[in-house]
Amino acid sequence: MLGCAGLFPCEVLAQASSPTAQEAPPFNEQVRWSKLPSGVRVFVNVPAPANQQASRRLLAIYATPNGNTIEQTLGCAATKDVDWRFDIQHVAAQVRAFREIAADQTVILAVVQAPRLSWPTFRRDQPRADTIIQELVESLSKEYAADRVVLTCHSGGGSFVFGYLNAVESLPPSLERIVFLDANYSYSDNEQHGDKLLKWLQSDAARRLVVIAYDDREITLNGKKVVGREGGTFRASQRMLTRFGADIELTEQKHGPFRRSSGLNRQIEFFVHPNPDNKILHTALVGEMNGLLQGLTLGTSLEDKWGTFGGPRAYAKWIQPASFVEPVKPRATIATEAPAMRLSFAARPADSPSGSRFQEQVSTLPRIEREAAVLKEIQRGNVPEFLRRLKPIRVEATDRQGTKHTGTYFVMSDYLAVGSDEDSFRVPLTPQSALAIADAVGGSLITTKISEDLFAASEVKVDPKPLTKDRDAVSAFWQHHQIIEEQLRGKPRDALIMGIKKDVVLSNRLREKPHKVAIYGWHYPDGRAIQSLYIGHVDWYVDYSHGVRLMANQMLVDGEPRKVVEVLKDPQLCALLTDEGPIDSLDLRRAAQWEP
Repeated sequence: MLGCAGLFPCEVLAQASSPTAQEAPPFNEQVRWSKLPSGVRVFVNVPAPANQQASRRLLAIYATPNGNTIEQTLGCAATKDVDWRFDIQHVAAQVRAFREIAADQTVILAVVQAPRLSWPTFRRDQPRADTIIQELVESLSKEYAADRVVLTCHSGGGSFVFGYLNAVESLPPSLERIVFLDANYSYSDNEQHGDKLLKWLQSDAARRLVVIAYDDREITLNGKKVVGREGGTFRASQRMLTRFGADIELTEQKHGPFRRSSGLNRQIEFFVHPNPDNKILHTALVGEMNGLLQGLTLGTSLEDKWGTFGGPRAYAKWIQPASFVEPVKPRATIATEAPAMRLSFAARPADSPSGSRFQEQVSTLPRIEREAAVLKEIQRGNVPEFLRRLKPIRVEATDRQGTKHTGTYFVMSDYLAVGSDEDSFRVPLTPQSALAIADAVGGSLITTKISEDLFAASEVKVDPKPLTKDRDAVSAFWQHHQIIEEQLRGKPRDALIMGIKKDVVLSNRLREKPHKVAIYGWHYPDGRAIQSLYIGHVDWYVDYSHGVRLMANQMLVDGEPRKVVEVLKDPQLCALLTDEGPIDSLDLRRAAQWEP
């Protein structure tokens, strides 16, 4: 049965948010949603406890394709009001159809979604991506006591599986099956994918590798070829077959409309549609042709029990009428009863330039001189009044002994700016300058968790408006500031705002490399963050999208005053402020080699 005790034992998932299980009609299931600090979303669906009689437990982990959410990947009935993406994969319905015929086992479905809806992008931008993927697979396997695991994926979700292959020295005995549903683009001989797969398959005759693909070399969209000269699933499949054919015998035969290549007594199965009409069959292979059911059952006694590979849909009765919806449980709220708190900025001098005037003064300055001018202006008190009045944010957390704690921290409603309430200019800053200001006014940088808290508690959420040209120029800073001002026209000036910038944050990952800046967030109104935690930029780099949002270095914990720096490094209380475990902010600054 799903529960909270012992939930997510591995560190990467021990910090996951929203780990509570909910009942899910109409198919008598239980589901759980969670989100890792890296931004990876995880959905788990299991039969209700009364239907978990089988001792064998199969965990199928499905990695979402590029551009699709977990909800779209799971699927629901098509209506005029439902996005078409909900009606193309139907992973939930296909797994339910599989459960119906696999009565001798408990089948657990986990669907994993990358930040920014792209596993290739996640692996490119997140230095620990492959390790996070490995830990996620291991954590889910342990949590659900799975004696057998299937890794499956569609489209860019294949990068999840290849990331796992890269992270492990050898594939574990519990991994029974890998199914690529038009998803093998990232296969690489140079990364020894073929070697690992063959070694794994040859170690146990029960293991299966299934690849379903099509000839995509000539397909076009809007008159242009979809894949490049070396890309596509057809060419990737040929690379894999060439590699396997060097060590084992492969046979080829016709299977309906597909060319079927088999080896190792059918442990290896490739189904490649020749696509003579040059149609885009990318998603049709998964949903319309029952690709997931084919991949899950091939080589077992169940492979002919559910319907026909190639269509029509064999799972129609298992499609749910409406989409799964992740429950909205505010992780933070604006405290209704809290003391007033201000940062101790100097009084704004009467001769202070307005925001618009100041941006003109710094528009042509070199980077170092501009940064110095911004720092000087803020330290002399040229800061809007509304930024000085902090918002009280109430949060809760449970410590390692099971004791619940409440906290209230105090944070700026918007990002650091130069000027007045009537005419200001949001100014990106390096972490060194941000910390110098924080030290002077009794403040601190925020964390990724606080960024998420602020989204949950925010009074105004707007759509992010990215720019692409001259990102680190003052002209872009000012252009973006004006875009934000237009978005906020008519909104209360002191409202808690989200969706306008990425946050410069404190993170233990800054210990990995000195002289880096950590950025996170920039949330869409639906809660998705454009930027997962990223430490790739050197610490002197700033661009228009970076924002500094300070919090007071004093907070309340269980009604008593505490210093934020103390709470951050307290193993029992740090969960009020961070999802990363204890953060020693002073030592972190030394490790990052920032000069305050």
